[in-house]
Amino acid sequence: MTDEGHCRADVWLWRARFFKTRSLAGRFVDEGRIRLTRAGAESRVDKPSRGLKTGDVLVFAIGGRLINVRIMGFGERRGPASEARELYEAVEG
Repeated sequence: MTDEGHCRADVWLWRARFFKTRSLAGRFVDEGRIRLTRAGAESRVDKPSRGLKTGDVLVFAIGGRLINVRIMGFGERRGPASEARELYEAVEG
């Protein structure tokens, strides 16, 4: 599922506690609602199995809020909220 260099988009979104289930995260990704910026290039996360890397920036909207985060880690499990917050940092702008 994960290794040192990447993690599936649906798994990361679920572990970071943006979604209650992995299937909800996968459906959100399938709908093309997440933008990815990697090395200055912006693209759309097009499928749940898309590999995310540390340093990637994701932008998406949930519940009327715009979420803009940089991936800092992947985690080993879906843990408590305090653990999930260590997986990302907010990006200004």
